[in-house]
Amino acid sequence: MKNIMLIAPPAAGKGTQSDLISKKYKIPHISIGDIFRDISKEDTEIGIYIREILSSGKLVKDEITYEVVKERLAKEDCQNGFVIDGFPRNIEQAIHYDEILKSIGQEIGYVISLDIDREILEKRIIGRRICEDCGAIFNINDSENAPTQESVCDNCGGRLYQRSDDNIEAFNTRYQTYLDKTEPIIKHYQEIGVLKHVNGIGSIEEVFQRIENIVGDEK
Repeated sequence: MKNIMLIAPPAAGKGTQSDLISKKYKIPHISIGDIFRDISKEDTEIGIYIREILSSGKLVKDEITYEVVKERLAKEDCQNGFVIDGFPRNIEQAIHYDEILKSIGQEIGYVISLDIDREILEKRIIGRRICEDCGAIFNINDSENAPTQESVCDNCGGRLYQRSDDNIEAFNTRYQTYLDKTEPIIKHYQEIGVLKHVNGIGSIEEVFQRIENIVGDEK
């Protein structure tokens, strides 16, 4: 199984799709955002720093990100492949990511761009709710994914909460950052010849099937 990177604007569903790929092909899902959110819960200097950065919608310093990424990808469970999302976010990080992979004997593999309209993304991110107990994700702006009760998880009855960065101000900052800094890496990987485009509009199952059509031949 080759390594897989998902590139997408905020709320495009790359986390959900990464989880599906991970389960289907039994490779680890490396979510830099999740790693940072875990660190942000710590009452340490770096924890407080990352917590403030996430709340503002800005990006963590590169030197911290590189250290976290290299340490995670060098672990044994990544030797047979992995799916990564949330990194790289700009061309400098992409080049450094390529160098990290080379230094630990890994290939770039597939780079998949999830393409979706901004209007849809805004509704997704403002309406997203997460269960604090089981981690299930709902969206009050989507009839198909809305919880029966706005603040209660349909799966376990736990309390649903809105992430601190799931607000319109943070979304606008994150989306503009994506346009300015992240989109150039699409060209970078297109020139290398590893980029694939996937239509991100549709149900979770439909989008996953499009991804699987690309990577499904890799065992």
